[in-house]
Amino acid sequence: MELLSVVVPCYNEMETVDIFYDALCKVLKTMDKDYEIIFVNDGSKDQTLEKLKAIYDKANGKVKIIDFSRNFGKEGALLAGLRYAKGDYVTVMDADMQDPPEYLPKMFETMEKNGDDIVGSRRVTRKGEPPIRSWFARRFYRLINRFTEVEIVDGARDFRLMKRQVVDAILQLNEYGRFSKGLFAWVGFKTEYLEYENIERVAGETKWSFWKLFRYALDGIVEYTNVPLALASFVGGFLTFVMFIELLVLLVLSLNGKVITNTTLVLSVVLFLGGIILLAIGIVGEYLGKTYNEVKKRPNYIVKKYYD
Repeated sequence: MELLSVVVPCYNEMETVDIFYDALCKVLKTMDKDYEIIFVNDGSKDQTLEKLKAIYDKANGKVKIIDFSRNFGKEGALLAGLRYAKGDYVTVMDADMQDPPEYLPKMFETMEKNGDDIVGSRRVTRKGEPPIRSWFARRFYRLINRFTEVEIVDGARDFRLMKRQVVDAILQLNEYGRFSKGLFAWVGFKTEYLEYENIERVAGETKWSFWKLFRYALDGIVEYTNVPLALASFVGGFLTFVMFIELLVLLVLSLNGKVITNTTLVLSVVLFLGGIILLAIGIVGEYLGKTYNEVKKRPNYIVKKYYD
């Protein structure tokens, strides 16, 4: 019988893991697949690990737990889960029930019917999200898809069903800075998305603050396009040209008797070019920081204990 691996990153999800596990098992038992559920405890500070251990004890070998030494972030947890997964098929799900388990049979049905390698999920609405977060999310997808070589689907979630070949391809990508939505798109393969309305968390609070989402979006842009570097060069060149014209104008005015104080001239030049220089340095710094992290070759996570 074919094996399905379910990878579930968890960070402070003590209120949701039992609900999620019960709902997932009900669905898995109706499917003609053997399965394993791999919970990745990403350094939770609440009782998530104790809840997972209780599930592990009653799961008859169907549940595995990867316990990190600290919080490494969702990207590290996803990578660990994919590395430990043994299934012919692998799916990634959140424990907050925003990824409905009942979609798994539909994903298999779609995959078998259309010969897909990946069947993902895509939210068609952002009902329940703060309006400003939704606005920035839409702007992010428009921006990154304008400049990258692969399309990152607006509203796509990490929840997807993948064949073994796809997972192996993703695991060949060894960069430290990981942006999973981009990696899933970059490896290619035939992909189809199932659409559904946004579902709010069943319990607890989201771990994604606006600042964390902003940094995650910035990571995605830096990881998948060099356009900001080219933009900095373009803006710097353009504004240098503008400053040259401004200096000529000031020179002409001064020759025609207009009094131009040294203070005005110096402030115009310093403030204008200083801002451009800082912008360019900031953009270069983002790429330099990413390169520095790659050169250090530190692991994306450290496993404290693996419950097999």
